[in-house]
Amino acid sequence: MPHIGQRINRCYSELTQQEQRVADIILDHFDDLAVYNSTELANLANVSKATVTRLFKQLGFANAREVKAHARELRSQGVPLANAAADQDAPHGFVAHLAREQKNLTRSLHSLADGKFDEVVQLLENARHIKVIGFRNSYAVALHLRQQLIQCRPNVTALPQPGQVLGEELSGLAADDLVVVVGIRRRPAFFARLMAQLEQSPAEVLLLADGTARGYAARVSCFVELAVDSVSAFDSYAAAMSVVSVVANGVLHRQMRAGRTRIADINDMYTSLDELENNH
Repeated sequence: MPHIGQRINRCYSELTQQEQRVADIILDHFDDLAVYNSTELANLANVSKATVTRLFKQLGFANAREVKAHARELRSQGVPLANAAADQDAPHGFVAHLAREQKNLTRSLHSLADGKFDEVVQLLENARHIKVIGFRNSYAVALHLRQQLIQCRPNVTALPQPGQVLGEELSGLAADDLVVVVGIRRRPAFFARLMAQLEQSPAEVLLLADGTARGYAARVSCFVELAVDSVSAFDSYAAAMSVVSVVANGVLHRQMRAGRTRIADINDMYTSLDELENNH
């Protein structure tokens, strides 16, 4: 079903001038749409409440209550809708952004409390092979996890490889394999099928995802909840990247001697291939 912004764009030219003013207010104040009532929207647009009600019906909503529910649902799904009225000027905008990032980081690291951190590190340390899967924006987090882990242990692969599918990569999984799935919201439609398939496999499964994936928690070996909320239109992956750093560092410290040896070998290879800039 199209979201309210798409509905407005499709019929904007057909709206009356007063209805267009309400539509502009909706798009420019989307972050507040979940709390505004019809009277407040009418006052902001300097139109009658009847105009607001008429616009809602043209957009397919019975009343303001449905619009509020729609707005909350979109935000929970991570739909990037900009709020032109949001104050992004320094220092106010940065302060709000920082406060949200700190809250996300606190929530995400708290999800590693009560023994969860040791459980995650043990899974990452003991697996024979690790396959890290991520789609869309989650792929960047998955790729970063693979890059961190490969510094201190072998046999870590990020999937899907460009232009490839998953079937051949997931065939033959064994009990001592680990599949790490990064599943932050706005996941692809086949995500549920993938998780069902992994549940049937003998491999351990670690799921790193936001709260919309809680329904999968009972079907995996371990679930770590990541906070990605943002004061802007786009979700923030800062806390997710921080969790990746923390758990990868935990793996390194659990096998310090082997990890240091591997890091030294990798650095020697960098030098032999002259791959990295030499900063002094």
